[in-house]
Amino acid sequence: MNQTPLHECYASIPGARIVDFAGWRLPLHFDLGILAEHHAVRSAAGLFDVSHMGRIRVRGPHAAAYVDWLATNTLPAADSGRCRYSLLCAEDGWCIDDIVICRLGEESLDLVVNAANRARVLEWFAGPNHWTRSGRPLPEMEDVTLRTAQIALQGPASLEVLAARCDADLAGLGNYQFLPGIRVAGIPALVSRTGYTGEDGFELFVDAPDAPALWRALLEAGAPLGLVPCGLGARDTLRFEAGMPLYGQELDPGINPLEAGLGRFVDLDKGEFSGRRALEAVARDGAARKRIGLEMIDAAVARTGFAVRQGGADVGRVTSGGKCPTVGIFGAMALVRRDASAESEFAVDVRGQWKRARARALPFYRRTARQAPMAATDSTPGKGQRP
Repeated sequence: MNQTPLHECYASIPGARIVDFAGWRLPLHFDLGILAEHHAVRSAAGLFDVSHMGRIRVRGPHAAAYVDWLATNTLPAADSGRCRYSLLCAEDGWCIDDIVICRLGEESLDLVVNAANRARVLEWFAGPNHWTRSGRPLPEMEDVTLRTAQIALQGPASLEVLAARCDADLAGLGNYQFLPGIRVAGIPALVSRTGYTGEDGFELFVDAPDAPALWRALLEAGAPLGLVPCGLGARDTLRFEAGMPLYGQELDPGINPLEAGLGRFVDLDKGEFSGRRALEAVARDGAARKRIGLEMIDAAVARTGFAVRQGGADVGRVTSGGKCPTVGIFGAMALVRRDASAESEFAVDVRGQWKRARARALPFYRRTARQAPMAATDSTPGKGQRP
């Protein structure tokens, strides 16, 4: 098992439960427990070690053109200071991964990919594929995951926490924008206004040796404001409640982005990209399935893989399910046939018993406009934000 540069900071904390996740030793929760960590992020702030995420640098001639061909979404302009959420699809349109792209310059991009997919994505990047078969050269690609760290500071108090240790003006940093080369607690960092919780927040990218000092400085600055360390458990309940897809559940090699409800991150007008022809056909003919939200009517917890019926017929399966602590319901996301009706009840097979459910719009939780950061100006509204 790999250990992140922050493992020493929390491995010995009383009450911390460390688990194996995607080949990494990571905290599931700390002494407060998952529920308390969840509420802390919604009301104050939480600090997450997300250094297990894959980080790939793409540099040199053809870097931007190649990443643009890899990604379903349009790249941000060079030197715009913007990140972009996108999908990677095989030529048949099926999803390889969902990623975040930071464009640092004309031919300089940093990509964040899912931990479980890092090796697969790197192998796919290197071909053979339509790009290499056409004779076009590959840019320089470097996996810097083990040499860097990634810390997520999330919650309505995150700006105040970060401002206490940073001289840069972060209040003006819009959603899905980033600032490179700034100092936080004296440590050089790239800071982006991104996250995976449905709250305002930031992600900080630093060299691995600097990560423990930054983690401790942020916890010290945030303690009076209610900041707590958080683990994988709260990260999952927060993203689920916010309706965000998880690769391996809402996305996988057998699900295309249009079925997953991520069509706004597929720009069919941007030119050639991997999977475009297949996705054009899906857009023209209609996706065979759709991702929906469900609210359990009967008391039950719907889990990943549970069958979903409507009118006595099988229509799909649950992709994620559980309690939405902030909203106070038991919910589920499900991938169902496109002809399933939101007007009729559903039934979920919960360990051999069919439990009633109703359609509910996603996300289950959405922060208020008062809580939202200033939006980055973009000519394509919505395409810069993670679902």
